[in-house]
Amino acid sequence: MTAADPLHDLGVRLGPYGGELRVWSEHADALELVIFDDKDPNWITRTVQMERGEGNVWTGRSRSLIRGRRYAVRASGPTSPNNVFNPQTLLLDPYARGLTRVAAEQWRSYVVDDAFDWGEAQKPKTPLDRTVLYEGHVKGLTRLHPGVPEELRGSYAGLAHPAMIEHLHSLGVTSIELLPVHAFVSEQRLIKQGLTNYWGYNTVNFFSPHAAYATRQAQAAGPDAVLREFKGMVKLLHEAGLEVILDVVYNHTAEEGLGGPRMSFRGIDNANYYRQDDTGAYIDVTGCGNTVNFSHDVPQRLVLDSLRYWANEVQADGFRFDLAATLGRDERVEYTRDHPLINAIVTDPQLADVKMIAEPWDVGMGGWQTGNFPDGWHEWNDRYRDRVRNFWLSDIDYARRAEAPIGIGGFATRLAGSSNTFAAERGPLASVNFITAHDGFTLADLVSYDVKHNVGNGESNRDGTDNNRSFNHGAEGPTTDETVLAARRKAMRNLLGTLLLSSGMPMLTAGDEFGRSQQGNNNAYCHDSELTWLDWTFEPWQQDLLQHTTKLLELRRTNPALRPIRFATLGEDTPSASVMDWFDAGGETMSTDDWTSPRNRTLQFFSASTPETEDANRILLIVHGVETSVDVTLPAHDDVDHYVRVWNSANETPDAPEQQFSPGDVLPVAPTSMQLFRAV
Repeated sequence: MTAADPLHDLGVRLGPYGGELRVWSEHADALELVIFDDKDPNWITRTVQMERGEGNVWTGRSRSLIRGRRYAVRASGPTSPNNVFNPQTLLLDPYARGLTRVAAEQWRSYVVDDAFDWGEAQKPKTPLDRTVLYEGHVKGLTRLHPGVPEELRGSYAGLAHPAMIEHLHSLGVTSIELLPVHAFVSEQRLIKQGLTNYWGYNTVNFFSPHAAYATRQAQAAGPDAVLREFKGMVKLLHEAGLEVILDVVYNHTAEEGLGGPRMSFRGIDNANYYRQDDTGAYIDVTGCGNTVNFSHDVPQRLVLDSLRYWANEVQADGFRFDLAATLGRDERVEYTRDHPLINAIVTDPQLADVKMIAEPWDVGMGGWQTGNFPDGWHEWNDRYRDRVRNFWLSDIDYARRAEAPIGIGGFATRLAGSSNTFAAERGPLASVNFITAHDGFTLADLVSYDVKHNVGNGESNRDGTDNNRSFNHGAEGPTTDETVLAARRKAMRNLLGTLLLSSGMPMLTAGDEFGRSQQGNNNAYCHDSELTWLDWTFEPWQQDLLQHTTKLLELRRTNPALRPIRFATLGEDTPSASVMDWFDAGGETMSTDDWTSPRNRTLQFFSASTPETEDANRILLIVHGVETSVDVTLPAHDDVDHYVRVWNSANETPDAPEQQFSPGDVLPVAPTSMQLFRAV
């Protein structure tokens, strides 16, 4: 870095004679470095008047600013509609690498000892087409895990315990996507209700790990130990060949709306860090009280510096950006795919080979941007989620009263990689396919409830979406009706089969592999309890579902035709694409009417890989979306001698022996089911 970059080295940098703190503020007229006693976090032992330098970067130096030191910033400035300076408020350094909590809503920045021995651990760098995301919560994954020692349960260390790694390995996922691990707090409203923010989408600081997820021993030892435990988790997961993806929340902060806590950004330069109009009223496109102002260079730089820190010094493999459309809003508060931050994230040399995943929407005007991020981004595909849910659930529900409202064409497009959403140059791997996520119904609840049951959230069941596209199959919630239960189990197998056999990058929500329930709560963000923690004691049907999920992931891994890198082009030989052919139930090429008619909900999907690094591979997938059985004639195809059935969603267990069939054979296909074949 040179003098041409005034924003270099923000935060604390240590030298042989103490440390230097650099903080940016345009509107402050004075900044002060405050240093605290080693033992008493409220005893100020030294203050240093900081000096304004080039680019409105303020600098303060002190021999007392050393590893293990608590410190804060105080800022004063003019009174205006857009700023809320208070020279008495002790503020967090936006670039602090560690935090200590000294009282409710009172924090101190902390100078961490970041030394760590990574040994021979390396990032796995899993190829995109082989990546399978597994979204989970640090605490919820192991809080009830009987194979993890009690003192490690619910912690970073617990997540990297051999018992958890064994599950991830045996399941076949490659990358664990963690709900927010940046330091966060609960919102004021939740605290007053006696609830807590369990998910963590309420960030205090973008450089410090959330201390409450460390073991009690590490928490007692302080921020140095918390950071070491976090790095230790990453190291062990990498040694096991597993990637670590972090869910990051840069779109807003825990300072909430005006009148909320003044912890850091608001007290340092409210006018520039947060979007607001000329009267000082916040422009909120996140639904969380404030919106970080990414039309300004400094918040953009904050995000890039945070990403570089976590990717390089903490060795994270990728990031999932909450409400990512917010990061692409310009000075008019309009999203643009040419936004400098959106593009810098995927072109920064210091972030090369880091997976970048967008939640491509926010709640502001023009906030829905699925498919509209630039090359290099992968996007949560809500169109995929909705179409797949419709096909297997809400359409089936409707068809019990009348004819199904829509056919199979739109479903097939999603199955093949969503080429109508993502540009050809981006390919199918731009789509992160998912059926469920942390917010919304779990897989088991999706097939068991028609409506949400969120009364326990304290908002009279008003919170959480009503657009679930779910189907309870004849009874709301728990039931002993075996017909209903069998239909639910098959629906889960169909949903998982679709997810894991589709082109694109699949994301599995932790616990869906064995059918965990949240009792119909589709917005359990405020429950840190058995409702949201994974229960690792399984009923027999859950064991069966887990085996199906494991089988499907094995089939995805061993059949490249299921995971193309590029979209095929008609009449051209495209490397690492899958050439796809579509047949009806009679084994004939599908007609235009077959694609569009709601009367047709059966197809045969033939996919042949065009590999660059793997052996050639061909598969046939039968999809049947009607609650009556059908006879299907296997299609004739170039050089196909026979088909080997390797999976059938109609079976309660996936261990049926493989069966061989010839083109032209007629097979019975069970109601609402799928069958996968290897073409030989």
